[in-house]
Amino acid sequence: MVGGKVAKITCKISGLEKSFGRNHVLRGIDLTLHEGEVTALMGANGAGKSTLVKVLCGYHHADAGEIELAGAPFAPMDASDAIAKGVVTVHQSIDDGVIPDLDVATNLTLDRLTEPGANLFVNDRSLRRRAEEVAASMGLAMDVRARVADLDVADRQMIAIARAMARSPKLLILDEPTSSLSASEAERLFALIDRLRADGVAILYISHRMSDLRRVADRIVSMRDGAISGIFEGEELDYVGAVNAMLGHQMTEVDIEPVSGGAPILEARDLRLFEGSPPISFTAREGEVIAFTGLLGSGTTELAEILFGLSAAAGGELTLDGRAYRPASAAQAVAQGVFMSPKDRGSNAVIADFDIANNMTLPFLRAFSTFSFLSESGQRRAARDMIARIGVKCESDRDGIDTLSGGNQQKVMIGRWLLKASRVLLLDEPFQGVDIGARRDIGHYIRETSAGRTTLVFVAEIDEALEIADRIIVLNEAAIASEHLNKNIDLNRLVADVSGRVREPHGSGTDAVCGPVTAAQSKAG
Repeated sequence: MVGGKVAKITCKISGLEKSFGRNHVLRGIDLTLHEGEVTALMGANGAGKSTLVKVLCGYHHADAGEIELAGAPFAPMDASDAIAKGVVTVHQSIDDGVIPDLDVATNLTLDRLTEPGANLFVNDRSLRRRAEEVAASMGLAMDVRARVADLDVADRQMIAIARAMARSPKLLILDEPTSSLSASEAERLFALIDRLRADGVAILYISHRMSDLRRVADRIVSMRDGAISGIFEGEELDYVGAVNAMLGHQMTEVDIEPVSGGAPILEARDLRLFEGSPPISFTAREGEVIAFTGLLGSGTTELAEILFGLSAAAGGELTLDGRAYRPASAAQAVAQGVFMSPKDRGSNAVIADFDIANNMTLPFLRAFSTFSFLSESGQRRAARDMIARIGVKCESDRDGIDTLSGGNQQKVMIGRWLLKASRVLLLDEPFQGVDIGARRDIGHYIRETSAGRTTLVFVAEIDEALEIADRIIVLNEAAIASEHLNKNIDLNRLVADVSGRVREPHGSGTDAVCGPVTAAQSKAG
C-alpha cells in the first residue's frame, strides 16, 4: 500500500522449492513484493533467506515454483542475466559491490564502460560528469575523483547502492546493509532508502535488527526452516510477533536464571552524559550482566564512552570498587581493570594485516613479554585456548583475520578482552553483524565467565538484551526510562519503554506496539 493506494506487484514468487541433496532448503515459498515498498526479510542462520536471495539473483536455479518480474516470467540464467532483467543485490560484504582501488567516478560508471559497444577511449571529463549526475540523483555529495578505498564504510555502501541504481532495477535487494555502519551512517542509508521507495523501487531488506525495521519496513516477512512463518503488515508492525515467528518460540523464552550479583563494583551517581541531560544513577554488581538498550541517540554510546575514558561526563560521579573513578583515557581505564570491546570492529578493532592470535592478544602483549622480548609460544597458547573456549571456527591461530566470517571475527574481538581478568567488561554492540547462532555462542560464554567482574552490554536490539542480561536498563533521551529483571518480562511494556511511547494501563490489551495479525501469522504457531 503506497499513499493509500494498492501498489503494483513488482515480483511474485509462487511455490518456490530448492534442495541441496537431502537438505530441503526452500519449502513452497509464496511472496509478493510491491513497487515503492520495503519488505523486510527476517530469518535465523539456516532459515533459507540467503538461498531465496540467490535464486532471485540467478546464482541458484529453483527446483520447482515460479517467479514473475513486472508481470513476465523470471528465471535468470546467471547473476548477469538477473541484473539485466532488473534484479540487483547489494551484498553484506560492501566491497563486493565496489572496486576499492578505482575512484568513485569509475565505480559509478563502470557498467556503462563495460557494456557491449562502449568506446575503447574514455573521456575523463565526460566520465566524471556522468558520475556526478548519478551521485546527485541519489542525493550523494562526494568528490568523484576520490579513491573508494580511502572512503569510510558508509560512503562505500552508498556508492554500491548508487551503482546498483544506475542499472535501473525493478527490485533492489539489500543484505544486512547496516551491519558495519554507525548510527549516523545508518541514518544516511535510511534516508537514501526513503528516496528509492518514493521513486517506486521495490526493496527486499534483509535484517533482524528491530531498529532497522522500525525505521524502514512497510511489512515484515519471517522465515523459519525454509518456509514463510509469518507476515506482518499494517500501520503498526508487530515486531515482537515477527521475531517470535522467526525463532519459533516467544522472544522472552530464554535460558537465563537472572542473578542479583554480589558486592557493588561500578556505581554511577547523578551522572550526566552531556550538558543539559538528566542525571542517571545505577549500581553494577559482581557477577551480574546488565544490558543497556534504547533507540539510536538514547545515550547508550555516550555512556559506554564515558565509562571507558573516551569522553568526559558533564556531571555526577563514578566509583570503582568504592574509589573515585575518572579515567582520562582508554589506557587509564584498562589500567584500572575496565575493558571495552567497541562496536564497528572493522574500523575500531580488527587489524586486517594481523593473524588471529596477534589480533586477539594485541592489548596484552606486555603480559606475554619478558625484558621487551615477546614470548610467541605463550601468546599463541593463550590465543588457541581462547579460540577453543569461545568457539572460533578456523584452521589455525595463524589464519588471517580477514579469512573469518563476520561472526567469527566478532568472537575474536570479544575473546581479546576475555584473555585477562577485568573488573568491568564493557561490550558495545557485541552482536553487530553476526547471525543468531554466533550470537548465542558469544552470549553463553560471556555469562559463563561473568564471575569476578561486572559486565555491561550496550545493545540496540531487545532480543539481544533478553538473551544475555540479568537486568535490562532502558535509556531514553539520556535518561533511565525503566529497569527490568530478565524474568517474566512484559515484552510489550519493555518495547514501549524503548520506543518512548505512552503505554496503556497494564492489562488493557491496547498497547500501541502491536499491529494487526495476518492469516500468515497463524503459521508461526
